[in-house]
Amino acid sequence: MKVTLTNTTKKLCVIGDPVLHSKSPLIQNAMISAFGLDYIYLCQPVPKGRVGEWLKAASVAGYAGFNATMPHKEELVGWMDSLDPLAEKCGAVNTVCIKNGEYYGFNTDGPGFLRALTELTGEGWGKRVLLLGAGGAAKAVGLALANSNNLVTVCNRSVTKSEALCDLDPDRMTPAGFSPGELKRLAEECDVLVNCTPLGMEGTGSEFEDLRFLEALPAGAAVCDLIYAPAETALLRRAKELGHPAMNGMGMLLHQAILALEHFTGRSLEVEKAKDAALKALGENE
Repeated sequence: MKVTLTNTTKKLCVIGDPVLHSKSPLIQNAMISAFGLDYIYLCQPVPKGRVGEWLKAASVAGYAGFNATMPHKEELVGWMDSLDPLAEKCGAVNTVCIKNGEYYGFNTDGPGFLRALTELTGEGWGKRVLLLGAGGAAKAVGLALANSNNLVTVCNRSVTKSEALCDLDPDRMTPAGFSPGELKRLAEECDVLVNCTPLGMEGTGSEFEDLRFLEALPAGAAVCDLIYAPAETALLRRAKELGHPAMNGMGMLLHQAILALEHFTGRSLEVEKAKDAALKALGENE
């Protein structure tokens, strides 16, 4: 992968705290190189609570935009001059474009997931979705699913958190608990199951206590896990054993990155070419 720098090269980056583990620079620079774009993508640690300082510095330093990871996604909302509807509804921004000293906020997480789901199932709408978790990732994915005419049931150990999320779109989102019996009952009636919890994530030491609810899924129901490390969680492994189409979080990671780069550059990108470049760079890095 080669990124050429000129006096006109525009700067992009990802901010977070911590952020040095991020794969965004690797993915974005691979796509930038593949399309011959005059950009470079960097990694910029920004301590929690200092987003306002960063925005002023980024504008003065000539940044065209940046991505944001934890803990900045929610704090950025109040600093934006303009928000796309999903970012406003989610109360979280992961992509910021800087134009003429003004800040335009987007959330590409949910739309990125929808693109990946459509690749898996052939369509991403009109489904009955069982969403596990009610945190930030679940909010972005759940609202994008609901906004695309899906009926979403949100299961969380804290039903209060499920209710708070579902209150954002009460016509298409329903709260529920996380007991084995409840998961089994709800699994019987869903077309897509999405895990937005950290259960099964590498390094957390946490796993699902009981995966028997997967046995209740209708034939052909899709199973999605937002986790991509490991590439195959116990949830996905069992789903595949039962014959269900399944995907991890890599598709969402790539598609949200492609959407972000489209916002930064103002141009549509050839998706397969972008994905191939990013996957090659990730494979070489491994």
